[in-house]
Amino acid sequence: MSDFVNSPKNPPPKSRLDRVLRRFARISYHVFVTLVVVIAASAMGLALAPALWFWDLATAWSAALPALSRYLVSGLALAASFFVFGFALLLIVPLYNFVLPTRVKPFKGGYYTIHAVPWALHNVLFYLVRYTFLPFVTLTPIGIWFLKSMGMTIGRHAFVNTEWISDPRLITLGDDVTLGGSVRIFAHYGGGGNLVIAPVVIEDRATVGIGVTIMGDVRIGKGAVVLPHSALLPGSRVGEGETWGGVPARPISRDEMDRIKASIR
Repeated sequence: MSDFVNSPKNPPPKSRLDRVLRRFARISYHVFVTLVVVIAASAMGLALAPALWFWDLATAWSAALPALSRYLVSGLALAASFFVFGFALLLIVPLYNFVLPTRVKPFKGGYYTIHAVPWALHNVLFYLVRYTFLPFVTLTPIGIWFLKSMGMTIGRHAFVNTEWISDPRLITLGDDVTLGGSVRIFAHYGGGGNLVIAPVVIEDRATVGIGVTIMGDVRIGKGAVVLPHSALLPGSRVGEGETWGGVPARPISRDEMDRIKASIR
């Protein structure tokens, strides 16, 4: 495994720990996965505790009721317990994210380095909520609060209609930004054994249409528009007031946009 230590894909080892992680890459990977499972299970377990407490109260209270009423109360209590769990998770995950080493920074190199640890841990914690409860609060102030508490910079009156986000700490939304439904934003990309972690910036009043994919190292200027289901590749720089669209996305001139609109009509 020593080829990971001085691989040209990686910057020089950051510390002795980084050198050990690279030299014993496969072992380090399995140890990290085990630790992540323990961390994730503890976060979910803490969030489940108040939900189980609420469930016990409800079932104890309904024990003496007739069968039909007991089933009704149990069903309502079970549904409410899920929301108790979800709101508890919204509080616990940002706390973990604050306490643990999740200060992900821009990086380019191999996966088996100390630089990738904060990135992976940050996303694992975020995914605990993204895949369980975030869809229920995405269009509410609670959803915005959660994204901010995970390190995402969000301007005033920004409209975020998607939970398909990764690397929130490296994403910046300006004032009055609109993200359409199912927009996918992730501040990283990889391939050929390389991992690149790079910020995404969407400036004031930009509009990102439904189903757009935005990869790492992308900047969208003020008042720009990205058409639905487009894909912005790494390094894309959408200028102020420009319209981009397609896969991969490219600039679309005003004349071309007028022709598209005319053909639609």
